[in-house]
Amino acid sequence: MKEAYAEYTGRMEKTLDVLGREFSTLRAGRANAAVLDRVMVEYYGTQTPVGQIASVSTPEPRTLVIQPWDGGALKAIEKAIQTSELGINPQNDGKVIRLNFPQLTEERRVELIRQVHKYAEEAKVAVRNIRRDAVEAYKAQKKRSEITEDDLKDAEKDFQELTDKYCKEIDALVAKKEKELMEV
Repeated sequence: MKEAYAEYTGRMEKTLDVLGREFSTLRAGRANAAVLDRVMVEYYGTQTPVGQIASVSTPEPRTLVIQPWDGGALKAIEKAIQTSELGINPQNDGKVIRLNFPQLTEERRVELIRQVHKYAEEAKVAVRNIRRDAVEAYKAQKKRSEITEDDLKDAEKDFQELTDKYCKEIDALVAKKEKELMEV
């Protein structure tokens, strides 16, 4: 019976992984190449992630340097960064693009924390939906007389415990990200 839970546990793990990636794209006053993961560049008619058409380095704690492998992509990368939600103005010197990350203002920190809570709530909803799918699957088995009423009750209890466990992990990720965002 427990091995049948693996599918649902795996889906909940993936939800945590996605949340971790979402959090890594939120900048915390330090330069982090992950903030560019969502920036898509129009490159030869195709939407391409910055990391696939340029090298991204961090020469200083608050600076990212983007060096395209094709010099013709420089303007497209610059435009994509300007239209993204990063809130950073790129500096183009003709060879590379520099992104200087300013100190976060209190207002921006509060806005980012709001975003963190939004992502966390979406993750919790996803985990609860997985629990609902699992319970419905077990109810269908009960209806087909493949499992007993007691098995169904045990499964419901187990899935609730799993859901609670993953919601606590989400809360721990939120607390860690909040702490990181509030560091000065």
